[in-house]
Amino acid sequence: MTTAAREVPSFLVERMANVRRRRQDRRGMEGSILKSRIVTWEPSEEFVRNNHVINTPLQTMYIMADLGPYGKLGYKKYEHVLCTLKVDSNGVITVKPDFTGLKGPYRIETEGEKQEVWKYTVDNASSLAQPEEEEREQRVFKDLYGRHKEYLSSLVGTDFEMTAPGALRLFVNGEVVSAQGYEYDNLYVHFFVELPTTNWSSPAFQQLSGITQTCATKSLGMEKVAYFSYPFTFEASFLHEDESTDALPEWPVLYCEVLSLDFWQRYRVEGYGAMVLPATPGSHTLTVSTWRPMELGTVAELRRFFIGGSLELEDLSYVRIPGTFKGERLSRFGFRTETTGSVTFRLHCLQQSRAFMESSFLRKRMRSVLDRLEGFSQQSSVHSVLEAFRRARRRMQEARESLPQDLVSPSGTMVS
Repeated sequence: MTTAAREVPSFLVERMANVRRRRQDRRGMEGSILKSRIVTWEPSEEFVRNNHVINTPLQTMYIMADLGPYGKLGYKKYEHVLCTLKVDSNGVITVKPDFTGLKGPYRIETEGEKQEVWKYTVDNASSLAQPEEEEREQRVFKDLYGRHKEYLSSLVGTDFEMTAPGALRLFVNGEVVSAQGYEYDNLYVHFFVELPTTNWSSPAFQQLSGITQTCATKSLGMEKVAYFSYPFTFEASFLHEDESTDALPEWPVLYCEVLSLDFWQRYRVEGYGAMVLPATPGSHTLTVSTWRPMELGTVAELRRFFIGGSLELEDLSYVRIPGTFKGERLSRFGFRTETTGSVTFRLHCLQQSRAFMESSFLRKRMRSVLDRLEGFSQQSSVHSVLEAFRRARRRMQEARESLPQDLVSPSGTMVS
């Protein structure tokens, strides 16, 4: 007998496919769940050894009391621990609770029909130790702590990575703390670190950029503040190869871009900013003021409000002087901007160099490099003052040249 194959309806095929797809999604979600355990209930010997825990064999003795009523002695619920004595292989005895001394007796309150209060003391009935025994005890403690210190040193090791002679390694553990004073809500920050093209380098695996999460603002006084608490870290190295040059050393620059994202996935540029990383080690809290490009007229503001999007910088380094700029003067005439809010950064800077531990003779050989590194902040401030003076002088010369020649004579006398 032969039976004809039935054709499965299309809606059943579609339903079965949906069920199969949901099962696959559920398996994928289960595979993405964090499998690591927060608490290790049964630590192994290697786990205990790696966590710097002294695991010495102990012998424990309990001093107990049966506080049950008359005729009900021997029940476990009436037994109470009065004192615990522990002794290890080094001969160290631990008593818990401690000897009573001047603290007064300990109290035990029983539960039941008749609540009773028992008081007891723990006294040291042993004879006083002789000076020889006390000295031996001190030697035991000293030996114990010495072995423990050697054990920890063996775990840490002594082979630390050193920098090359004449080099400085910079470690920065930073945090994007907050952003405040912006027009729209749901902010996020895009940032990156630009290293100078000369004498600076970073490891190949190093990531010099990052993007924070989108954060809603909260009202704090008259401003709206978004708290990110976004951590980041990076490493860079400075090597001054030619000490004969007198050029000032450049320092890494941190650029940031603040954007907003609304419910309809429309993003807007809220501001650009930049700052030079601190040249001194330690903790620094810095606030970067930002600005954004703007267009004149109401059409641009309406487009920014309803459609989203606005003028953007193709190169974020244009916030300062771009690294690709090779000219003598960078003109921004006609470029209109608007002051917006500010971003707060918290930076923990560490510096490593062999010069910090070399002898005085070798330190003098590196004086030219270290003077540039240590005095960078003072030199940069002097450099900025000189640049401002040159710009003011240049503007005065241009204004003088733009005057009609009949107003100014070569001899400095007025022409009638």
